[in-house]
Amino acid sequence: MKNLSTLSLIFLLLFACNTPPETSDTADMVIFGGTIYTMDEAMPVVEAVAVKGGKIVFAGFEEPAKALVDSNTQVIDLQGKAMTPGFIESHAHLMGIGQLKRQLDLSDIKNYREMVARVAEAVKKAKPGEWILGRGWHQSKWDELPEKVVKGFQSHETLSAVSPDNPVYLRHASGHAGFANAKAMEIAGISADTDYDGRGEVFRDENGQPTGIFNEGAASLIARHIPEGSLEVRQEILELGMQECLKNGITSFCDAGESAKTIELYQSYREQEKLGLRLWVMLSGHDSVLLEKWYQKGPQIDDWLTIRAIKLYSDGALGSRGAWLLAPYTDAPDISGEPSQPMAHIGEVCHQALTYGFQVCVHAIGDRANREVLDQFQKAFEAQPEKAKDHRFRIEHAQHLSREDIGRFAELGVIASMQGIHMASDRPWAIHRLGIDRIKEGAYVWQKLLQSGAKVINGTDAPVEPVNPINCYYASVTRRPLDGSAEEGYEVDQRMSRMEALRSYTLDAAFGAFDEPKMGSIQVGKFADFTVFSQDLIKVPVNEILETRVDMTIVGGEVKFQRDKNM
Repeated sequence: MKNLSTLSLIFLLLFACNTPPETSDTADMVIFGGTIYTMDEAMPVVEAVAVKGGKIVFAGFEEPAKALVDSNTQVIDLQGKAMTPGFIESHAHLMGIGQLKRQLDLSDIKNYREMVARVAEAVKKAKPGEWILGRGWHQSKWDELPEKVVKGFQSHETLSAVSPDNPVYLRHASGHAGFANAKAMEIAGISADTDYDGRGEVFRDENGQPTGIFNEGAASLIARHIPEGSLEVRQEILELGMQECLKNGITSFCDAGESAKTIELYQSYREQEKLGLRLWVMLSGHDSVLLEKWYQKGPQIDDWLTIRAIKLYSDGALGSRGAWLLAPYTDAPDISGEPSQPMAHIGEVCHQALTYGFQVCVHAIGDRANREVLDQFQKAFEAQPEKAKDHRFRIEHAQHLSREDIGRFAELGVIASMQGIHMASDRPWAIHRLGIDRIKEGAYVWQKLLQSGAKVINGTDAPVEPVNPINCYYASVTRRPLDGSAEEGYEVDQRMSRMEALRSYTLDAAFGAFDEPKMGSIQVGKFADFTVFSQDLIKVPVNEILETRVDMTIVGGEVKFQRDKNM
């Protein structure tokens, strides 16, 4: 009987693959001619897909799909390339991506001298008094440090010398620190006499003079003086961000914490049907007025713009030693990091979110931060068990965990929203922060989480890292840096399989946003969101993965990006 049932199932699947949909005589789009990975366990690979009205109406063999073609059908021959469900960026910052296109991108500088040289070039083009902004530097990745260093960071004097008449503010790659020149500090009223007792730190040299480094909350001392862009500038930033995502095969984007003003901009683009990709937005948990407004309004669930989550911060970044640890930093024994927000506040928001139907997504890097957040989640779930039955609360990053807390993700149903690329980018220097024992025990432990039954979803945290999912996929399956160093990989027992990495960017990523009924796999009835790659990510030799390009991005059955053959 078991064999008969298996044969019957195979027959039914073959029949389904060969049977055109009864509800449609023709399709708007038919795609065939390559390997199509569906993420549907019943039919993992199909030959063709048909689309009508922005949704998938057929997935199966090529011949029945071709029967749906008429003179109005857009036919796409993959010419042997591979197609997957549209990639979902689970954690990034859309406006930050667009903003970086208009500022100095410092992600590739090798030392402080290069930073100063780029600012000097920008000064030549700027008007006196005009702010020069940038982002992406990371002192732990430099090939050399400048002569004057305070707490491992550069000091402003050389930068200030090339920019005497222009305020300069350059954000750290993590976004958790910033570097200002003398002019910017003058505008902000920062001097040796300035008192600051808030979260974070104003770095000072041996004479008490500010070095220009503003860590964590102290960065607001400078940032609040940077002029806000006009509506036209903000629209340009949004459009640049969307273009960059589509270019990189992203069809749906989880925006990790936005202000009321940015959400209004998104709403206006949605009303004008100008959104090029699907947005799923977290409300900034720093704004209590914004949260109260949405508690009363309730979640907005829409095909193009969904607002149903709240972003909170429990600690800072590992690079700036702001991550909250159970034990001190290996390379700074007097520092253990600190909380970014009171745990009582996080707990209160968790209770409110459950009451009003919102997810909670908390940034947590260090092992203590992760433990404290899991504790707050657990208290909220136990207090409201009915509302917590399918909460899908998330920890964003979950970068460093203690052994005791790894299994709690699955036990509590908490999603680990991690970024594979962070391991590749950070691991070479993170060992100096944590030491080998803590690295092996709980840093970037994707397999330990997966094997415990937890959901792990993927992304880039752009603009902290480029929004390129291929780099992130490569890091996830190899645990190697992108520069070719550490050829064997770091802690390779924690690598994802290629299918696990693909799921983390598609079906599991959709689950992390309550969107798996609508996207994340190629199945009839779901959105026609697809990413076409120049190579088969599942089969291409590992050393050639990084050569893969996004050839086409399709959202709602419309080609939103197509790579130029010369790119």
